[in-house]
Amino acid sequence: MSAPSTKPVVTEREAREVAEAAREQDWRKPSFAKELFLGRFRLDLIHPHHPMPPEEDARRGEEFLARLRDFCETKVDGALIEREARIPDDVVAGLKELGAFGMKIDTKYGGLGLTQVYYNKALALVGSASPAIGVLLSAHQSIGVPQPLKLFGTQEQKEKFLPRCARTDISAFLLTEPDVGSDPARLATTAVPDGDDYVLDGVKLWTTNGVVADLLVVMARVPKTEGHKGGITAFVVETDSPGITVENRNAFMGLRGIENGVTRFHQVRVPAANLIGKEGQGLKIALTTLNTGRLSLPASCVAAGKWCLKIAREWSAAREQWGKPIAHHEAVGSKISFIAATTFALEAVLDLSSQMADENRNDIRIEGALAKLYASEMAWLVADELVQIRGGRGFETADSLRARGEKAVPAEQVLRDLRINRIFEGSTEIMHLLIAREAVDAHLSVAGDLIDPEKSLGDKAKAGANAGVFYAKWLPKLVAGPGQLPNSYSEFKREVDLSPHLRYVERTARKLARSTFYAMSRWQGRMESKQGFLGRIVDIGAELFAMSAACVRAELLYTTEAHGREAYQLADAFCHQSRLRVEELFGRLWNNTDDQDRKVVKGVLSGTYAWLEDGIVDPSGEGAWIADATPGPSEKENVHRPVR
Repeated sequence: MSAPSTKPVVTEREAREVAEAAREQDWRKPSFAKELFLGRFRLDLIHPHHPMPPEEDARRGEEFLARLRDFCETKVDGALIEREARIPDDVVAGLKELGAFGMKIDTKYGGLGLTQVYYNKALALVGSASPAIGVLLSAHQSIGVPQPLKLFGTQEQKEKFLPRCARTDISAFLLTEPDVGSDPARLATTAVPDGDDYVLDGVKLWTTNGVVADLLVVMARVPKTEGHKGGITAFVVETDSPGITVENRNAFMGLRGIENGVTRFHQVRVPAANLIGKEGQGLKIALTTLNTGRLSLPASCVAAGKWCLKIAREWSAAREQWGKPIAHHEAVGSKISFIAATTFALEAVLDLSSQMADENRNDIRIEGALAKLYASEMAWLVADELVQIRGGRGFETADSLRARGEKAVPAEQVLRDLRINRIFEGSTEIMHLLIAREAVDAHLSVAGDLIDPEKSLGDKAKAGANAGVFYAKWLPKLVAGPGQLPNSYSEFKREVDLSPHLRYVERTARKLARSTFYAMSRWQGRMESKQGFLGRIVDIGAELFAMSAACVRAELLYTTEAHGREAYQLADAFCHQSRLRVEELFGRLWNNTDDQDRKVVKGVLSGTYAWLEDGIVDPSGEGAWIADATPGPSEKENVHRPVR
C-alpha cells in the first residue's frame, strides 16, 4: 500500500490548533513558575521544603557516579573523539557494560533506576569528558525509546523493549523532517494502516543516534479512515526492518562525535503492537516526554560552566599583564565573576527543577522549559567570555596549543559544542513562544474567547463575564505584597543578605503580571504576533526563576553543607547581575525597535536593500535550500552502523 506523496498543506490557524491540541490542557499540580508569571511569588513551593533525594537514591547515585568518573578518566579520550569525529566502539561497549544506557530505566527492567537529579549529574560528568558521549546517552534516554515507554507504553512494550535499552540497544527519536521543524502540523511521513501493521513512508532529518540506533521512536501521520482516528502518532520501530536506510551521517560545527543522520522509510512494516499510546497522541507524547527530557541539556551547560570556571581561574592566575595576574584587572575580573555567579545559578536551576521532577508534586512543564532556555543562552555567554579571557589562545585549537608545547585547552571547541543548545529540543525563539503560551494560559482560559475573531457574540459575552470575575479578584493582588515589607524573607539574611533579592523577585513578579495584562488589553488577538514582547516577558520570568533558585540553593547549602557562606556570596553576585538584565528587559518591553525591524525585514525580502550585498562572492555550493524528501526507495548506500 503506497503512501500519498503530496505534502500536507496547513494554514497558520490549523498549525496552531495542532500545537494547542498537543498541549497538556490542565494544571493538576502547582507550578512555581506559572505562579510567578501570574504575579504570585510562591516561595513556599520551593522553600523551606526544598525537594531532596531519598538517602537510598543518593547512595546508589553516588556509587554510580564514582564508577562513571573512573571510566571517564581512564577510558575516554575526548581529544581523540574530537579529532576522529567518532566515539570508539569500545567506549560505547564500556558504557553499556557500566549500565549508563539504563540510568533512567527501572531496575526491574535491568536499568539502574537513577533519579533525575543523579541522571543529570551523570550526564554533566560524562559530558565534561566528551560532550558527544553526553548527547549519545541523553538522546537515548531523555527522548529516545525509554522515556516515552515509561510514560505511555503498555506493560508488554516495557517488558519487550526496556531491557534491551538498558543494556544492549541504542535508541533515537525521529520527528524532524527536511521541510518540517518546529511546525509539526506539516509532518509528511505517513503510517498507513494495513491489516495488523502500519506501513511507514517518509524521510527524517537530524536523527541524533540514528546512525547507530537499534530502536527508533518515529512520529508519523496516520490518515483518518474508518476505524482509525488518525493524526500524528508515535511508533517503536526496529532499525533493521526492511525498507529503512540511513542515507547520510551528518557533520556539524560542534559535537563532532555524535551519530546524527538522515533516515528514509520506504514501505516499512511496523506491527500495530508497536504503537505508543493511541493514534493522534504523538505530539502530546513528544511534548510530555520533553518536560523532563529537556533537563538533560541544562546538565551539559552546567558541566561547561564548571569547566569554564576552572580554566578561567587557573589561566587568569598564571597569565600576567602589566605587572599582575590578569584576574586582578577589572576588565577580566568582571568576566570571571560573571562565569562563577552564572554557573552557580545554572546548577541551582538544574538541581531544583530535577528534584521537583523526582518529587512529582509540582507541574514542571514551565520550569523545565525555562531551565533549557536559560541554561542554553547563559552557558553560551559563559563560554564566549572564557574565549575572550584566553585571548588568542581561546581561538586556537587544543591540538595546535599542544603542538607548540602549551596546555591543550579546548576553549574554542566548548564554544562550538554549546552553540547547538540554543537550537535543538526547541530553539530559543520557539521556547519563548511555548513558555509564553503556558504563562498566559490562565488569561486565555477565562478571556480567550473575547479575543478570538471566530467566536460568536454569545461566546464573547460569556467570556466577558468570566473574565470580569477573574480580574476583579486577581488585579487588586498585584498592587502590594511582601516585597514591599522590609523584614520579608529575613531567614535569608546571613553574613550576606539575600532577602532584598527575594523581595525584588516578589515585587517584580507582580510588575511582570501587570505588564502582561496591559499588553493583552492593548493588543488582544494580535498579541500572539508580538514575539519580541513575548520573548522579553519570558526572559524576565527566567531571570526571576534563576534568582529564586540561586537564593534557595544558597540557603540549602548553608544549612546542610560546608560551602554555605561562599554560596551566599555567589548568589548575591548573581542576583545583582540578574537584576540589571531584568531592568534592561523591562525597558525594552515598551521602548524597542520592533516596528522599525519589521519595516526593514519587508525591505530585505522584497530586494530593496539587495545593493548592500554588492562586493562579495558567495562561497556556498550548489543545491536546493531544502533537500527533496519525496517518499520512495532509497538510492543511497545504507550507512547504518550498529555498535555490538
